Formats: sequence, structure tokens, C-alpha cells
Amino acid sequence: MTEVFDLTCDLISCPSETPDDGGCQQLIAERLNTAGFNIDHVPFGPVSNLWARIGDDEPLVVFAGHTDVVPPGPITQWESPPFQPTVHGQYLYGRGAADMKSSLAAMVVATERFLLGHPDHAGSIGFLITSDEEGEAQEGTVKVIDYLNQRGTQIDMCVVGEPSSTEKIGDVVRVGRRGSLNGRVRFIGEQGHVAYPDQTRNPIHAAITALAQLVTRVWDSGNEHFPPTTFQISNMSAGTGAENVIPGELHAKFNFRFNTEQNSEALKEIVENHLRKIDPGFNITIEWRLSGQPFLTKKGRLLEAVQAAIQNAVSLEPDMSTSGGTSDGRFIAPTGAEVVELGPVNASIHKINERVRIDDLEPLARMYEHILFRLLC
Repeated sequence: MTEVFDLTCDLISCPSETPDDGGCQQLIAERLNTAGFNIDHVPFGPVSNLWARIGDDEPLVVFAGHTDVVPPGPITQWESPPFQPTVHGQYLYGRGAADMKSSLAAMVVATERFLLGHPDHAGSIGFLITSDEEGEAQEGTVKVIDYLNQRGTQIDMCVVGEPSSTEKIGDVVRVGRRGSLNGRVRFIGEQGHVAYPDQTRNPIHAAITALAQLVTRVWDSGNEHFPPTTFQISNMSAGTGAENVIPGELHAKFNFRFNTEQNSEALKEIVENHLRKIDPGFNITIEWRLSGQPFLTKKGRLLEAVQAAIQNAVSLEPDMSTSGGTSDGRFIAPTGAEVVELGPVNASIHKINERVRIDDLEPLARMYEHILFRLLC
């Protein structure tokens, strides 16, 4: 096996269910320190964060990622223990194998190789690693970016190791993400007997009509980079459990995935105005949480380097995509950095028996090394 395989196994062996790092960052820090990096551990609350840098000059090229993983789920359904790296056929199994401990291993090994081959390179290299990407994302990358801003550190280009590939390693590069806006609404009516609806205000009837109109509304048609904005209801609860009682309240949670045709404040205003047009007999409260604004990295030095690296490693012309959920790129892009996501195939992420193809590990490291070469040599 290879160095990338060995380091991936070491990282999988560290149980790091979010926000626990499980010792992963210490392993990475030791490797980077040996390679000449200055190491800063930047913890916030229970979250471990690592900032490492070598060099003082511009441009600053950063590898970003996370060591935390989602819960493994029912252990009995795994073919092997989730935190015990295991080879079955062509694949390496383990929680975090694809999302994203193999990317971190490939980034570290690629950087070590690059530094050995090009000790007089231009610019600087950084690593920004958190254990709070799969969780609340409140004490991780967003806080490290604040920390870097206070120090006057500007990231110029950043490769996030999220598993971007769909069928073959390198077939998809994410060049942006949609924004994510979460809402929680409470419809307050009046509890009463189902036989006397004229004496109550049923919040379920009011809510399903109003929310259905938001679900079916055409928010926009998207654009050349992003699909249309969507509104999805994720949770809804009401009722006392009795068949003959009209409930007094209904609670619902919803989410916007929005493109660059929209902005979060305008979406809030539309929803609030719409819901408050309901019968004034209902009291409605709305709470909002913005997970991230949309971002897009257009063609430039980083994207050209990524395309060349993929072509060099696996002879593919990648698709440029903005699909999928959110990533920590949403915290890095607003600083003005060019941000892309490049990583392994994502077919098994968050699933039972998460895995990565062993033969994809070395090509991924070659991609990362070639990106550094194109940008810093």
C-alpha cells in the first residue's frame, strides 16, 4: 500500500464523531511540523481546530477540511467496525473514509512531496482543519477565519477536500454552493373541540394552506451556474394525540437552498409578509438561522490549476458544479479567496459501510501536488 493509504487508515482509526477530533489533528500536526510548518491549535469550546502554515509570501494557498465524522449508525449493520479501517476487495472501509479523511491524508502527503521536490517554491501553504463541519459549524472554520482576520492573514486560494466526485475520481469539481437559510415558524390558534370548529382557530388548516403556497411558488429559474431556489419543509408537528381536539399550536421547520439570484433578507421578507396575511386571529412567530450565503468561484488561477491537475492525474475534463449541501467553503469564500472543492467519490458518504476506492488515493494526492506546483512554481 502507499503513504496515503497508511495515513488514511491512521485517521479512520481515530473515533472522531462530531465535534470530537479523536486525535486526528495531532497526527496531522506532527507530520506538518516535521515538514517545516508552524502549528497553531485554535480550540473553541469542545471543537478542535488546526491552523498550519509554511512560508510568509503571497499567494497563500490553503488546504481545508474536517476531521469530524457523522455518527456511524447501527454498528451491527457494518461489514466491519466503523473505526477499524478494513479492506474489502478494491475498497477501504471505515467512517470518514470518503468524507473526508482520505482527502486530508492525500493533502498532507501531497504537500510533503511537493516541499521535498520544490524547497524554493514561491508563496505559502496553509492547512485549515476543524472538527465542527458535520455538527453545528459554530466553533470551527467560521471562528478560525475570524482568528486569521484578526492576524491580518488573507487566504488567496483554497482547496476544500469535500468528496466532490460522482462516479470517477476527479469527474466533478465544486466551484460554489447554494446558500442555506433555515426557518422555524409557530402558528398559534385556539384549542377546542372538533365538533365546534366555529369556536376555535385551527392552526393546522391555516398552516397547510400557507405553507403549500410557499412550496409551490416559483422563486426563480436559476442561472447558468445554479439550479432554481427551493423551499422545503423538513419538520411539522401539532396535536394533542386525541382525535377530538383541535390543537392550539403548530410548529414547522423549513429550509431555503438559494442561488445568487436571491438574497437572504429578501427571502425572509417575502415569507414573513406571506404568512402574516393569514387570518389575523392567528399569532405567528418566525425565527431564522442563516447557514451560509451562496458563493461562486469563476475561472481564474485556482480553477485552471485544478483542471490541469485532474487532466494530469486521470486524464479527465471535470464538470463544474454548484450542487449538493453546504460546506465550510461558505465561510472562506466571503474573505475574497478563490475556493473549490475536490475530493473522492461521494456515493457512500454518511452511509453504513462508507468506503473509498483504494486506487483513487494516489491519484488524489497527485492532483493536490500538481495544484501546488501550478500555483507556486
